[in-house]
Parts: sequence; C-alpha cells; structure tokens
Amino acid sequence: MSQKNAPAHASPTKTRSNRQRFTWRHKHLIGLQNLAADELNHILDTAEGFQGISQRSIKKAPALRGKVVVNLFFEDSTRTRNSFRLAANRLSADVLEFTSKGSSVSKGETLRDTARNLEAMGIDIIVIRHAAGGAPHLLTQCTNACVVNAGDGYHEHPTQALLDIFTIRERRPLKGLNVAIVGDIGHSRVARSNLWALHTLGANVYFVGPPTLMPSGLDKLPVNVCHNFDDIIGDMDVLNMLRVQFERIGSPVFPSVPEYSRLFGLTSKRMKRAKKDVLVMHPGPINRGLEIESEVADGPNSTILRQVANGLAVRMAVLFLVNQAAQAKTS
Repeated sequence: MSQKNAPAHASPTKTRSNRQRFTWRHKHLIGLQNLAADELNHILDTAEGFQGISQRSIKKAPALRGKVVVNLFFEDSTRTRNSFRLAANRLSADVLEFTSKGSSVSKGETLRDTARNLEAMGIDIIVIRHAAGGAPHLLTQCTNACVVNAGDGYHEHPTQALLDIFTIRERRPLKGLNVAIVGDIGHSRVARSNLWALHTLGANVYFVGPPTLMPSGLDKLPVNVCHNFDDIIGDMDVLNMLRVQFERIGSPVFPSVPEYSRLFGLTSKRMKRAKKDVLVMHPGPINRGLEIESEVADGPNSTILRQVANGLAVRMAVLFLVNQAAQAKTS
C-alpha cells in the first residue's frame, strides 16, 4: 500500500470509555520489556489522538506549556533527536539541546553530574541516547525529572519500536501477525524493543540473519530464529529490515556486501516470494543496495516514510504520558 495513500487507523483496540478509565502510572519510559498489553495499547491510542496535531492544521497543544525537555544525546542522531524536539515543541514545551561535544562531558564530567546540573536549571523531562546500556536507568536514580530512553547501547529503543508497531496497527490487527526482523540483530536495540512489544501484543516474531549477527541467549527469548531468509519470507506479513551497523562491528562478520545482499537483502527478486500485501519497514538510515534495494524501499509496499511521520505522534504521546504520571505523583 502506498505511503501517500495511507489509510485511516483501524478500529481502536480499546473503546473510548476504556481509554478514559486507564491511568498511565510510569514517570519514565526506559524500555518495553516489562510493559503490559494494556499499557502498550494506551501509548498507541494516545498517539492516535495526537495525529491531528502532528500531521494536520493544528500546530500546537498546551499539554507541556511551561515544561522544559532536554535532548541529552551522547550519540549521533538525526531522526530521533529531531522527532523528539518537534514533538516537545508541538506540545508547547521549551527544548534544550545537549551534545557531549563541546560540553563539560568532554572535560570529564560524569553522567550523574550532568543530569544534576541540568535539573538545577529547571528541566522536567530528559530524553537520553547513550552508547552504554543502562544509562537511562541510572538517570532515574539521580534525578527527579522524567526520563525517556532514546536508545541505550544494545539494550532498547522503545519509541522506535512503538512507532513501528503503530504503523503496522494502522493497517492490520497485531494478534497472530508474522513479523520478520531481518539483518543485524546482534547490534540492534530496535530489534529488542520490537520483540518485547510485538510478543506482548500477540504477534509472532522471527529474527532473520547470519549467525555472526545474532546475539547470544536467543533460546531464552520468545522468538523464532532463521538463517535462511527465503525459507520464511512467503509466510511473513511484515518485513522489518535493519541497518547493518558497521560502526559497531569490530571484525568482518560476512564475506562481502554483495554476499550479504544476496542472502539477506530485500531485493525486487526476493519480493516476488513475499505476500502481495506484505509491509516493508526500515528504522533508517538505509544502506541502499545492502539491506534493501531502492526499488523496494520506494515501492508500494514500503511504509518507511510513514514510520517517520508516525514517530512524531508516538513521541508526543510518550512525553505527554510521562509528564502526566509525574504530575499525578506530586499532586
């Protein structure tokens, strides 16, 4: 289905009265592993309500007026950082941009001290991306601000998974859906967050890729593992193609780029084996010609730009909900 003609959202998972009765209680969003189906659906339902502000003529809502959101990014980012910044602006918050380059971190300041100094300036929500797994959790222990994980190490990237699932849910029910996450699983926090949330919401998840790009401990996870893409592609409803993270790979993990593309790339030839209505996804940025051919990335089955658009509504929902929980705890 073309991104330009994306359908309206399917029937919501909850009735309007059930949504009103649900109370979000989490001041932080660190990961999706421990969230229940009701909680995940509440985030998605809230994001649905914010679509009118994020994509139509309504430019701003006053939900975070007077609040300060800091983007605390210790790794490079384009989509996630800008999406959170725009989401905070659309909710009428002030946004403080922080990068480790040129800051006191480069002079040896610890993450804990950075957070405390920012809190002393009167910030309310910290959105953090960090190369160390567990960094967002550490912040919850040393600051009173809300903390939202924008990606930590190889741990989780919850808002990316939420926007992926939101995009799928626009088109079809999640329960019983077959979702393949293909490629560099071992270095992917996106794969982990997607696994936890999709499994909780009733989908069947497949990790597909070479053994050298798989993490350890897969036998303990609720996931099907496959090393031959062609064996399962015809049964999949969603193909989520991951970026090969060369910057995190210390030694060669496959013989060559053409070899990887031949075995695990989503090519036009391989798409002929897939269902006609299969959804093609990618968290970006894309290595065109490696993970996915341009003809497929820009084709009628692609939801890639729709994912980016939906990221704004999802991140608005997350900022709104954590602030709501924080206010409830202090009232």
